[in-house]
Amino acid sequence: MRARSAPSVHNTQPWRFHLSPGELSIYADRSRQLMALDPTARSLTISCGCALMNARVSLAASGANVQVQRFPDPGAPDLLARLISGEVGDDSIEALAGLDQVLELRQTNRREFVDNDVPEDLIGTLEDAAAREGSSLFVIRTDEQRLTVATVCRHADAIEHLSPAYRAELRAWTTDDSTPLDGGPGGNQCLVLLCTNGDGPADWLRAGEALERVLLEITRHGYVASPFTQVTQVPAARAHLRQELRLVGYPHVLLRVGRAPLTPGSRRRRLVDVLIED
Repeated sequence: MRARSAPSVHNTQPWRFHLSPGELSIYADRSRQLMALDPTARSLTISCGCALMNARVSLAASGANVQVQRFPDPGAPDLLARLISGEVGDDSIEALAGLDQVLELRQTNRREFVDNDVPEDLIGTLEDAAAREGSSLFVIRTDEQRLTVATVCRHADAIEHLSPAYRAELRAWTTDDSTPLDGGPGGNQCLVLLCTNGDGPADWLRAGEALERVLLEITRHGYVASPFTQVTQVPAARAHLRQELRLVGYPHVLLRVGRAPLTPGSRRRRLVDVLIED
């Protein structure tokens, strides 16, 4: 079950899978929701969207055509998606299958990045990957935009750390790795902001699918990515960012893209804890 290798907020891995003949269902695991950081389950749903993308990629690599039904049952809000085999797929399975080779190589990398330019053709590839999933990438290009992003990041970080409940969640879910991490956006780093046209649960799920597709493309081209999470976790910061950058859509994830030393892989939940088979 390679969907487990998806990224998630604070590595909570807030998903469950139900496998039955010809069908795979993905559920939100509310026991792993961060109530202080993520009371609306926005980050949880984005995380599950990443797992959904991994499932789509893995199935495409096996040659399976699948149809994705998102939020298929209004009476079961925890059922986020259902993948049905043998149906006409939402996308070319060849395009998705090509990402399978890097599915388990993708890493969230929070080390110091080398201050190198990211090629414009790669940025174009990432924009196309997001668009294929009903999302868009806003590229931070000007000094004014960089200053805005850095200022809002610092402000959001300060807001979060004022909350004892947030600090408790951070201690409970993050690692004890003491290796110094890079401090924030700056310099000539390549920064991209993942956005969707709407800002509801269905948009969050699609944002997660787009995010993972973008991350897999970054990995396939030999680069790494790191999210600056605070700026999109704090609602007021998201609204401020949208206003200051004059975004048409709603921002969900700010990514730094570049090159950095490899990091150890994140620990994964046991398969028996996340998968139910009929």
